[in-house]
Amino acid sequence: MEFTVGGRLEVRITHADVGKRVSVRRRSEGGAPGAVFTDTVGVLTSWDAGVLRITPKDGQGVHIAESSLVAGKVVPPAPARRSGPAATFAELTRATARAWQPVESEALGDWRLRAAGGFTRRANSVLPLGDPGMPVADALAHARRWYAERALPAYLQAGTGTADSQEALCAELEENGWRREVSAEVRIAALAPLGDRDADVSRVLLGRTPDTGWLERYHRAGADSAPMLHVLCAGPSVWFATVPGADPAGAPAAIGRCVVDGRWAGFSAVEVAPEYRRRGLAGAVMTALARTALEEGASAAWLQVEEENAGARALYDRMGFVTHHRYHHFRSA
Repeated sequence: MEFTVGGRLEVRITHADVGKRVSVRRRSEGGAPGAVFTDTVGVLTSWDAGVLRITPKDGQGVHIAESSLVAGKVVPPAPARRSGPAATFAELTRATARAWQPVESEALGDWRLRAAGGFTRRANSVLPLGDPGMPVADALAHARRWYAERALPAYLQAGTGTADSQEALCAELEENGWRREVSAEVRIAALAPLGDRDADVSRVLLGRTPDTGWLERYHRAGADSAPMLHVLCAGPSVWFATVPGADPAGAPAAIGRCVVDGRWAGFSAVEVAPEYRRRGLAGAVMTALARTALEEGASAAWLQVEEENAGARALYDRMGFVTHHRYHHFRSA
């Protein structure tokens, strides 16, 4: 990271650069000149009262005292991905939302309030794409009331890490008392290579609804069944995959779900029983679902994986999935 001009460190950002992607270097807290430096890259979301707020792609706002800056500059937007299908943040976010539909929803300008009896944050959070038709603080207050009426915590889903994502909104959320609770990666890949994988799909059974066995394996099945089944079964074209275990009457060895929506195939709920892991069953489930999605005309794949799930992330790395952006669920205090 190069900050020097003629061998000198320079701060080349001003208040006018709010909203731009910047790179800054600062002295570590409590450090004197010559102490350890810290570098930060992200969107400059505010600069008030001598404090800069920078929101990196992980969505966690960083506050930096203006007096600690030793260098800074505006940098180009994050480079375009060089693998995987092209997609804007808005297009992909809408596709993921259609694949996980709430029981109840209500428009707030271009935002959408979603509820499903508390079954997953994704189905019980505000989807803020566009203008809410009022100041953001007022929209957040409305969302708090809306969820309180349903005895649900108020969540909002915001994305970071692409040219058209929501770093500025993340900063406003924190300023209004909302705190990030969990983050996940949205990953994408070309669909044909998934379908072409050399995987044994002979045991994979496909259906349009989750049967009792599928639900027994699904780790969220303890939730209220009505909203859960609504969310799982809603979508443009939904498929469920099951690999039976050694005991046909017992829970399956592996399961998965795929929603085909135009060119997109969205994968979720890919789970393998502990005693059947490392046998290629997750890959077989995804390959079988991918082949079905290809038959329906899809060409691109997406999935969501929490950042802490190292095992799943490694599997998806091997399958060719790359991170498109991250999304974060913020909860009202």
